[in-house]
Amino acid sequence: MLFSNKASWHLIALMTVFLWGTTFIATKVLLLDFKPVEILFFRFGLGYLSLWILSPHFFSWQGIRQEIVFLLAGLCGVTCYFLCENIALTYTTASNVGIITTLAPIFTAVLSIFFLRAEVPPKRFYVGCLFAIIGVGLISFNGKFVLSLNPIGDLLAMLACLFWACYSILTKKSSNYGYNIILLTRRFFFYGLILMLPFLSSFDFEWGLSRFTKPVNILFLGIGASAICFASWNYAVKLVGAVKISIYLYLVPILTIITAVVILNEPFTWVAAIGTLFTLCGVLLSESKARISRK
Repeated sequence: MLFSNKASWHLIALMTVFLWGTTFIATKVLLLDFKPVEILFFRFGLGYLSLWILSPHFFSWQGIRQEIVFLLAGLCGVTCYFLCENIALTYTTASNVGIITTLAPIFTAVLSIFFLRAEVPPKRFYVGCLFAIIGVGLISFNGKFVLSLNPIGDLLAMLACLFWACYSILTKKSSNYGYNIILLTRRFFFYGLILMLPFLSSFDFEWGLSRFTKPVNILFLGIGASAICFASWNYAVKLVGAVKISIYLYLVPILTIITAVVILNEPFTWVAAIGTLFTLCGVLLSESKARISRK
């Protein structure tokens, strides 16, 4: 089977975080004409349609218990995570959000012990997470040490982190049902979009499709970063487990800053370089010989 060996899921995870690490460039361009919530809705709407094209098969109702799990996955991973993160950025600094959201793997590890009956991760997992958090912090600051307490924004960033951890657990639980990952991801997107609708008017959502004069950015976010990446991430979670695969999220800031330097000519300081080294060491330490249950 194509994706049966260990190297394959490494490749899947790396491909996913690589695309996620470059999404901020497309988002930064779109923010000139769109509000964050508009980008979010159009992005996942396009992603939903793309998943229909990838797998044009009807996914029937699976019973109230399973559908509740799917609904909660869409609520946590699509609606709540991105809304909390985007709103947090309006109250606090990007550095604060970047640091706080690196707690996602630790939250995932704790939740998996209670809800997936996973083994307690070894000490090296938490040491690696600490190294990675320090590294991401240095990357986020990139030579500009501006850290301040903004209770509302920081709390929202913490909630976003918790929502992603919940999404990882729910994804793993859903994958145990044995359904096609693309169909599952499409169902998550469907519920996420439906649950997003009540919030649109609060953020002055406008359709204004004429603003898509250069659709390449939204196509990348919708098809690449949403449809393909979420499906591949969910598949990796199914194969490896929610905790172990979450470690790869620490690589996103590294890839983000590299693309910023290459494409946007943003500065790369020695602080960011040290942060990159810390993050890589943390990822390797957390992942190395980790004996985490794949239930």
